[in-house]
Amino acid sequence: MSVSIQTKKAIAKGLLDIKAVFLRPDDPFTWASGIKSPIYCDNRLVYSAPAVRDIVENGFAELIKNKYPEVEALFGTSTSGIGHAAITATILNLPTGYVRSSAKDHGRNNQIEGRLEQGEKVVVVEDLISTASSAIETASALREAGADVLGIVSIFTYNMQKGFDKLNAAGFENTSLCDIETLLEVAAETGYIGASDIARIKKFRDNPNDPSWMEK
Repeated sequence: MSVSIQTKKAIAKGLLDIKAVFLRPDDPFTWASGIKSPIYCDNRLVYSAPAVRDIVENGFAELIKNKYPEVEALFGTSTSGIGHAAITATILNLPTGYVRSSAKDHGRNNQIEGRLEQGEKVVVVEDLISTASSAIETASALREAGADVLGIVSIFTYNMQKGFDKLNAAGFENTSLCDIETLLEVAAETGYIGASDIARIKKFRDNPNDPSWMEK
């Protein structure tokens, strides 16, 4: 099941309206990796915007219900996916939990928080997919613990080839509620950016390690 264009556009508009996404090709952001980026996405702001949050969580619920009807539990990535997994699980009346980036060094030394049964069919909930590393780490930890990981769902994806390649290599599938192409389309419709900026951002998407996208 694919996400409807109406849902994708509604989320794109919501992310832009609440300034969860910034498009700044002339004043790029610096990612933790050192890469200069014309786009910055902070989906944590969705929690503070009830109208946009409702679109996101109901979008997740509809997507999961239709694409993974056999799902038995939702697990969020730590920390960005925890809240979305919890809210969506409440809508769907499902158990939920989350996966730490590493096991605790005290108590029961858990990495997976929440009850996970052997063979349980789970969906991973993530907020953003770029290179997909955190989502893959979460899904891999669940699979190693005995879960049947049906797939990954996320709010937004940059649609970077590196992310696709890593997901395919790990044997996981991601479905996002919104993507960079839809976001750029909505941004253009509202006059946020022009055609030349769109071309530069798409060049960055295709090869983020090549700084030539910054050239006008």
